Amino acid sequence: MDDTTTGRTARGTSTAHHWGTMRVIVRDGRVVHVDPYEGDTDPAAMVESMAGTIDGPQRIQRPHARAGWLEAVRAGADPAQRQGARRGADRYVPIDWEEAFELAAAEISRIREAHGNEAIYAGSYGWASAGRFHHAQSQIHRFYGLAGGYVKSVNAYSYAAAEVILPHVIASLRALTADSTSWPSIAENAELMVAFGGLPLKNAQNNAGGLAKHTTHEWMERCAENGMRFVSIAPFRDDTPDFVDPEWAAIRPNSDTALMLALAHVLEAEGLADHAFLDRYCVGYDRFRPYLMGEGDGIAKSPEWAAPLCGMAADAIRDLARRMASHRTIINVSWSLQRAEHGEQPYWMAVVLAAMLGQIGTPGGGLTVGLSALHGVGDPSPQSGWGALPQGRNPVKRFIPVARIADMLLDPGGSFDYDGQSHRYPDIRLVHWAGGNPFHHHQDLNRLRRAWARPETVIVNEIFWNSLARHADLVLPATTAMERNDYMATSLAGHAVAMKRAVDPVGEARDDYAIFTGIAGRLGIAEAFTEGRDEMAWLRHLWDISRQRGGKAGFEIPEFDSFWEREVLELPGGPVERVFAADFRADPEAHPLKTPSGRIEIFSERIAGFDYDDCPGHPVWIPPREWLGATELAARYPLHLISNQPRKRLHSQLDHGKASTDAKIKGREPCRLNPADAAARGIAAGDIVRLFNDRGACLAGAMIDEGVMPGVVELATGAWYDPVEPEREGSLDAHGNPNVLTADIGTSRLAQGPSAHSALVEVERVEEDEAPPVRAFAPPL
Repeated sequence: MDDTTTGRTARGTSTAHHWGTMRVIVRDGRVVHVDPYEGDTDPAAMVESMAGTIDGPQRIQRPHARAGWLEAVRAGADPAQRQGARRGADRYVPIDWEEAFELAAAEISRIREAHGNEAIYAGSYGWASAGRFHHAQSQIHRFYGLAGGYVKSVNAYSYAAAEVILPHVIASLRALTADSTSWPSIAENAELMVAFGGLPLKNAQNNAGGLAKHTTHEWMERCAENGMRFVSIAPFRDDTPDFVDPEWAAIRPNSDTALMLALAHVLEAEGLADHAFLDRYCVGYDRFRPYLMGEGDGIAKSPEWAAPLCGMAADAIRDLARRMASHRTIINVSWSLQRAEHGEQPYWMAVVLAAMLGQIGTPGGGLTVGLSALHGVGDPSPQSGWGALPQGRNPVKRFIPVARIADMLLDPGGSFDYDGQSHRYPDIRLVHWAGGNPFHHHQDLNRLRRAWARPETVIVNEIFWNSLARHADLVLPATTAMERNDYMATSLAGHAVAMKRAVDPVGEARDDYAIFTGIAGRLGIAEAFTEGRDEMAWLRHLWDISRQRGGKAGFEIPEFDSFWEREVLELPGGPVERVFAADFRADPEAHPLKTPSGRIEIFSERIAGFDYDDCPGHPVWIPPREWLGATELAARYPLHLISNQPRKRLHSQLDHGKASTDAKIKGREPCRLNPADAAARGIAAGDIVRLFNDRGACLAGAMIDEGVMPGVVELATGAWYDPVEPEREGSLDAHGNPNVLTADIGTSRLAQGPSAHSALVEVERVEEDEAPPVRAFAPPL
């Protein structure tokens, strides 16, 4: 393209992120603009944030060390004195790469020799890059596997409870995602969708591994045009877009299991349950039915029982159950449902409810998990396998559930239950993190800060001076996707995109591969780590693997040079109409499920054998300790906090970018309240408010919205953590990070997932001149 103002030529190169494919416009060596891919008719809002952040003041341009830690290391102080009481409060001093590599290698060697590799936690949590090679999690795990091993995490904050419960009951979450009933099948066959947690399009902006075209909006429109009705069971009206004219059922957060039980009770009591399906395709209904009908505990799980728990009228529950039984119905459960105490239960009960309707395995019927949680769920694109950097073997077998980081650091040697087994927490002395941000994902940040002070050394590979970098001892500046070469490809999107280096690295930043290669050289494992390949050699190697896998799937994948010049490759043959469990329905003997019985497990002998009081052998209603039905606690903190995915960023990524900062109110994260709740507290739109409970407090900007159900407040995740007094326990967060308020407890002993959505708070107005300034975006130098 030509710049008509200056007469200079700007060039564009392709790249991709989790929120889409785009063209990077460069002039005089700087990124000046980023345009969405021309084939994307509904691009994500985050594109606005990219050009202004790559070389902004928040960028880490050279290696740094925390001043107190560096002083202790250089003085040869006892390792205990390196522990990070001042992590998050100290200043940082620049160092050169040579010293950075030497410091990292020396600390790794020291910890290995003194405590073994079980004292190293190699943290990473996805979303760092859509590239198949420059994938931070693959890079760090490959490196530490070759360096003797590391303690790892399992599962994901987004859906940990689902990952653990679903394989026992019906299928793995991966299978339910990759083999999900696709949008064409839903649009052409479904008459009714009941969406527990709604279908928020803001979440479908993103896709694990990246995407080229956003099509969820288009498919939902087609469903509505074909006459399909939507029932959105969610705390916010806009959790399902208004263009599909959804029926909004606003129930109490965390009460979905009670509602599902009541719907199931109607099906059974009125003879609407499909017992032929239950008999042929399921096991354990006879063990579950007495609980449902109240034959054991004397409490029938009827609409009259559920109505005061969930806030939906008994007659409305009964009417919905009858509609579900009389129409081709698909049930969707959002990921948000299981990020709560006892989060396994609504997922298990959704499977049971779908089984009772008898429509699993039919076109447009049955069950989907996470439609609109990721763009790829239900995407009808053709699927192929793609080559990715091999992580190799990890000699250390110790692990933790991903959301138990603080427990691990605070309680070395302590025991924890997980999926039927008992384990012990390792004694972690060194944390190295690359990709993701625990000070975004984790709950109860005041507790995490206390835990984060325990390791002797924390190393991070980071791009920006966010809260993770501010809580590290050694900060290694990483590149963005625009400063390196890679390719995006995922089986859930049907595209491959050349991610071409658009500009030179800013300052002294290096990609993760170069960083780990530098450390590996000092540990004597560089040759094993690199296998003698540079960046482009790896890309060609991984693309050759992709071509082989594509050939097995029936696709003719072009040679690398042809693809690189072409930039965007779309697999032919879409849209594909998939129906989850169609083969199983056609012949359950020939195509059994991968559950212990090969059938849908309404009662699980295996889970019952674990003897967990918080997750028994069939789905049950267990009230959370913290919800609006907890009378005494709710009297003190009468608003239920929902900390959901933001509209203008992915988690905490590019919070300092234009799309995110333009949405803030007086520089703080917006929180939404119902008009009645706001009026009762004297809060007007645009006011600064304080959200608080016994765990912490934060400031936010008030938005008043009738589309928020009474008794609920929304504060999206991802505002960079900004404690006013970082060295004080429980310091006020000035910016609006909801995880100073959320509880750090496991969903149950089965999955130990995060329970972020089980949190009560109070909100009060704050005078603007009394509110401390936001300093989250000021580098700690």
